[in-house]
Amino acid sequence: MAVTAKELAQMCGVSRMTVHRALTDTGRINQQTKELILKKAKECGYRPDLLARGLVKGQTFYIGVVVLDVNNRYFSQLLSAIGMEARRRGYFVNITLHEENKEMEKEQLERLVDYHVDGVILSSVNQGEEYREFLQSLDTPIVTIGNKIADGIPFVSIQEKKAAREATEVILQKGYEKIVFVCPPLEQTETNTYVHQQRLEGFQEAVAEWNRKLDQEQSEVDTVIIDRNEGFVESTCEELYQTEKRTACFCTGDMFALDIMKYMEGQGRIAGRDYGIIGFDGIDMLNYVAPRLYTIYNPVEEVAKEAVKLLFRLMNGEAEGDNTVILNCQIQEGETL
Repeated sequence: MAVTAKELAQMCGVSRMTVHRALTDTGRINQQTKELILKKAKECGYRPDLLARGLVKGQTFYIGVVVLDVNNRYFSQLLSAIGMEARRRGYFVNITLHEENKEMEKEQLERLVDYHVDGVILSSVNQGEEYREFLQSLDTPIVTIGNKIADGIPFVSIQEKKAAREATEVILQKGYEKIVFVCPPLEQTETNTYVHQQRLEGFQEAVAEWNRKLDQEQSEVDTVIIDRNEGFVESTCEELYQTEKRTACFCTGDMFALDIMKYMEGQGRIAGRDYGIIGFDGIDMLNYVAPRLYTIYNPVEEVAKEAVKLLFRLMNGEAEGDNTVILNCQIQEGETL
C-alpha cells in the first residue's frame, strides 16, 4: 500500500509542509532535503491524494468530453489528442458519446456537471439560443468544437467554407464537368449540421463563381447533392458512371469517400482513372489506402490543443473577449482527381 504524505514526512524527519514543497516544487526548501524526499517518495510508491487536493482547491482534475462516436477516425484522433494535452496539464478525461441524440447529449452534460468536472469540451448536435442558455445555466466552463451552437459560446473550429471552396476550385481546374456532392442530410433536420452546411455553402459558391466566368460557348458545370443516408453509396456511384460527362465526387467526410471508392472498385472502376473523388478531414487511415485519396486536411491535433488551451483559460478565469478560435486547413494532394 502506498504511503501517505504524513508517513513520508515522518520517514524523512520533516514537516508535511516541507514534503508538499518538495513534491510540488513550490516554496523555499533545501535542495538536499528536496532530493531526499523525492527519492524516498519514489522508493515507497507515493501517490498524491487527488481527491483531498481537489477538495482543498475546489477542483476534481477531470474534464469531460462529449462527442458523436469513435467509429469515425476523426473523433478517435480528436479524443486521443485531447487526452494527451489534458494529461500534460495534470488532468484526466471523462469521455461520453451522444450518438447524435440531442436529449442524450443534454443528459450527459448534466451528469458530467453533477460529477463536478472542472470543464467540458463538446461537439454538439444541438443549436440555437435556447441551448446556449442551457449551457450557460450549467455554470461550468464549456468549449465547443466543430458545430457552432450560438454566439457567445466559446468555439474552436476550422475555416470550413473557405476550405470547401478551394477544394471545389481544384476539382473545376482539373476539367471535371459534373460534381456529385455527398453530405449528411441538411434539409428538414433539427440536428446541428453547421460543419457540413458550411462545406456545402463553400462548394456552391465556388461552382456559381466558376459558371459566371464561363464563355458563352462553354457549358455550365452540373452539380448533384446526395444525402448520406441508407443507399447513398449506390446512388452516388450511379451518378459517377452513368454519365457522359467527366465526373468527380466531393465528400464532406473521408469515410464517405472510402465507402464509395470501395464500391466502385468492386465495379471495376478506379478513382483517379475512371472518376474523381475528394474527401474531407485527412484521417490517419488514408495512409493505408490506394490510390491515395485527395482530401482537405483538418488539423485535428491542433484543434484539440486549442480547445484544451481555451478551456483551461476559462477554468482559470483568464479568458476574455470573443473566445473564438478558427484554424486554417489545407488541401492534401492525392491520386484520386
